[in-house]
Amino acid sequence: MRLLPPFVVAGVAAALLATPVVGQRPDDQIAPRSVDLLRQGEAHLAAGRFVAADEALEAALAVDPRNRAAYIALSRVALREKLFGQAIRYTRKALALEPNDAQAIALQGQAMVELGAGARARENLARLQQLCPRGCAPLTELTAAISRGPTVVAASRPAAVPKSN
Repeated sequence: MRLLPPFVVAGVAAALLATPVVGQRPDDQIAPRSVDLLRQGEAHLAAGRFVAADEALEAALAVDPRNRAAYIALSRVALREKLFGQAIRYTRKALALEPNDAQAIALQGQAMVELGAGARARENLARLQQLCPRGCAPLTELTAAISRGPTVVAASRPAAVPKSN
């Protein structure tokens, strides 16, 4: 009789702790609605409708924040809109989910090149060379971006005007 209350409390606690685990999905399983929204966003991006792509991809992340492909697609949208800082933030979130994602590393490097951070882009290139020793498409894209250099930053700088008092 004296041991009955502690056993009842332990049983109730075990039941309450086990209940949330039953309804959880595995980490590698993305919600189907999020995948559908990702496809819609990529279709909008391919058609050049950046606002619609951004909205669909943000909705995909609202449904399932573990959708790494949605972060990568959002970084592509940001790059196309010349929002390089935002592209870096999205790739950073994708890399937090999978640190060795070659596509995210390459996109982050391309955004860094456009911002004029060539040294950091070369660090990403070295990291990609370790991940893809035989070469891959993201490695080729980043190599081309580094050799090309920044396109927007150089073009948007105003010409130096001599000061006159």
